Amino acid sequence: MSADKTPKSGDLSPARGNALGNDDASSQALNEALGSSLVVIRALVIALIAAFFISCIFTVNPNEVAIVLRFGKPVGTGAKMIKKQGLHFAMPQPIDEVVRIRNGETLTVTTFTPWFQLSQDELMTGKLEGEASNGTGRLNPAAEGHVLTADGNIVHVRGSVKYRIIDPVAFAFNFTSVSNLLLNAFNNAIYRTAAGFKADDVLYKNTEGFRLEIAQRLQDWIARAQLGVKIDLLEVPTIAPLSVREAFVQVTKAELDRTTRIKQAEGDASETLRKAEAESREILNRGIIASNQLVAAVSGDADSFRKQLPYYLKDPELYRTRVLTETFARVLTNAQDKFFVGADELRLLISREAVAPVKPGTQPSPSN
Repeated sequence: MSADKTPKSGDLSPARGNALGNDDASSQALNEALGSSLVVIRALVIALIAAFFISCIFTVNPNEVAIVLRFGKPVGTGAKMIKKQGLHFAMPQPIDEVVRIRNGETLTVTTFTPWFQLSQDELMTGKLEGEASNGTGRLNPAAEGHVLTADGNIVHVRGSVKYRIIDPVAFAFNFTSVSNLLLNAFNNAIYRTAAGFKADDVLYKNTEGFRLEIAQRLQDWIARAQLGVKIDLLEVPTIAPLSVREAFVQVTKAELDRTTRIKQAEGDASETLRKAEAESREILNRGIIASNQLVAAVSGDADSFRKQLPYYLKDPELYRTRVLTETFARVLTNAQDKFFVGADELRLLISREAVAPVKPGTQPSPSN
C-alpha cells in the first residue's frame, strides 16, 4: 500500500505555509480595496447629499420676490407665501419650482394704436414726429389710428403708462401676460374717454382733465380685474390730423387773442372803475368838508349875532352906525384903489385884474 501523502492537521510543511501566506495577502489586499472603496463611496454620498442641500438653497435679490411652487401649488399662505430678500430653501425640480417676480421696479407700456403713422426709425429712436398721413393731408385708416370725440371730430392720441407691482401673487398667477392685458385696457380707456370730450378740450382746453379721466378709468379697471399693479404715471399726448391741424392752430390763436383782449378790457374797466370810485370819494369828502366848514361858519356867525343882539336891541340906530363904520374901515383898508366922485359918492376897486408878465425886451401894451 502506498503511504497517504495528504497533509494532516498541524502539518507545517513549507508548501502549506506558502499557500496560507498567499491567501492572507489576497484577503488583506481585498480588505484594503474594499476599505478604500467604502471611503470613496462615503465621500461620494456625502458630496451628493451636500450638493442636494446646496441645490435646494436659492437666493432672492433685493429687487425681487419669489414664490415656491410645489407640484404647481404655492407653498405657504398669505405673507409666508412670498419669499423676500435672502437665502431660502426649496426642493429641486420637478418637485419645487421657484417663480421670481421683479418688485419695486417701474414697468412701462406704450400705445400707438390711435396715433398717426410712424416710420420704423421713429419707432426705434423714439422721435415721434410721424409721417403724418404721408404728407397727403388725408387720413389713411389702414395705417393711422385715431379716436372719435364727442363733437364728431377725430384726434390722434398716444400714451404711456408707468406702473409697479404691488401684489406679486396676483401679478404672477392671475393672468398670463399682465402687460398685454394692461395695454388693451389702456387703449379701451382712451377710446371711451375721448368719446365724452370735445376735440378742443382733448387738444388744448382740458388736456389735464382728459388725462385724469383716462387714468381713473384704467385704475378702476385694474382694481376690478385684480392685476396686482398700481399706476405711477400716465401720459397721453394728443395732436390734430394734418388736414385740419392748421385750422385748429388758427382757432387756438384766435381764442388766445380773444381771451387776451377780454382780460385787457376787464383790466381797463377795473382801472376806470377804481379811478371813478376814487374821484367820487374825493368829491364826497370835499363836499363833506365844505359842508362842515359852512356849518361851522354859519354857527360862528349865529353866535356872533346872538352876542350882538343885546346891543342892537338896546339902541338899533347906534348899532347900525357902529357896524357900518367898522365895515367901511375894513373895506377901505383892504381896497387898493379908492375913487371919490362928487361930495357924496365913493367908488372902490375891490379886486384888480391880474397883470400879464412882460417878456424881456418888449414894451407893455397900453391898457384900454
